[in-house]
Amino acid sequence: MASLVRRISWLFTLRGIAAILFGVLAFFQPGITLLALTTLFGAYSLVDGVIAVSSSLSNRKEYPDWWIVFLSGLLGVAVGVVTFLRPGLTALALLFLIGARALVVGVLEIAAAVELRKVIQREWMLILSGLASIVFGLAVFLFPLAGALAVVWLIATYAIVFGVLQIVLAVQSRNWGNAFETSYGRLRPV
Repeated sequence: MASLVRRISWLFTLRGIAAILFGVLAFFQPGITLLALTTLFGAYSLVDGVIAVSSSLSNRKEYPDWWIVFLSGLLGVAVGVVTFLRPGLTALALLFLIGARALVVGVLEIAAAVELRKVIQREWMLILSGLASIVFGLAVFLFPLAGALAVVWLIATYAIVFGVLQIVLAVQSRNWGNAFETSYGRLRPV
């Protein structure tokens, strides 16, 4: 296992570099990044919808409820088409879904903290987490353009941090094999 990790450490480096480049590009070109993410979503929805429609039609004799998958596929195709025709509208809708999710998660985290206060310690941290989610969700609804920019910057920040960690992992993985062999000796197959 140690030798395998050493052999593929270059993949961690490659992933890290790609993530850092994506993150830097997202910081400097947030509009393009948002448009690209929206376009990818639209492409996914369109392809997924076409596959669902095709699958439901080809299996309609064996599957009595084939129409459910068919309708789901048509919805996916429609969402994909709307995404390509109106990418700004789709980006806004996705942003509002992110904001709504943040609001719901925030309320649920606060409720869980109140409910669990006798069982867990430092429940106030869960309450703060819930409040942060609520503030973020409200900000998205009140300032959608800033919210879109914030989402892109969060993604960019995550990509850069992930990339740096992947590169650190690559460097560390080269040492793991040596440390493993020093600690346990060479393992022989049984």
